[in-house]
Amino acid sequence: MKSFPMQFCSKCGSTVTLRVPADDTRERYVCDRCKTVHYLNPRNVVGTIPVWGEQVLLCRRAIQPRHGFWTLPAGFMEIGETTMHGAARETLEEAGAVVDVGPLFSLINVPHVEQVHFFYLATLTSPIFSAGEESLEVALFYEHEIPWTELAFPTTKQTLEWFFMDRQAGRLQPNSEIAVRTRAILPSEAI
Repeated sequence: MKSFPMQFCSKCGSTVTLRVPADDTRERYVCDRCKTVHYLNPRNVVGTIPVWGEQVLLCRRAIQPRHGFWTLPAGFMEIGETTMHGAARETLEEAGAVVDVGPLFSLINVPHVEQVHFFYLATLTSPIFSAGEESLEVALFYEHEIPWTELAFPTTKQTLEWFFMDRQAGRLQPNSEIAVRTRAILPSEAI
């Protein structure tokens, strides 16, 4: 395990040691006292591609990382919610927008930061939106207006590129089957 070193057990507070537990094949943090095995797993980032007509809604980030850059509304999934519900919640929190969430569109692995990003197609229920606490501003963009050089993350750029390509090819028609786009982002692609 190369990142997020753990020192103490969250169950009993004793020290932990990085080792391969019995009946496992990977190094895990194991409590020296209560023997609890601590599994560190990827964090899910969930979001939407909110559309109004021919425009896509983007948020300018008010937080780090990438403060001031544009992104699709997205954030970490919470315990007790589905990826779809989390995507709708994040869209409401970051963009003040209510959406009808459609099918999963992209699933992008970002292993160097222990994340998996899920983006759903979504339609704004109205053109009403406002910047949430984590956004400086929110705006609708036609494809030719997208601030490509000011996008916050490779996952946002990749998802938007796939979206516009599929829309132009007619693959995003209502009631059509959507092929989920997937790939991994390499550390060399990180911004």
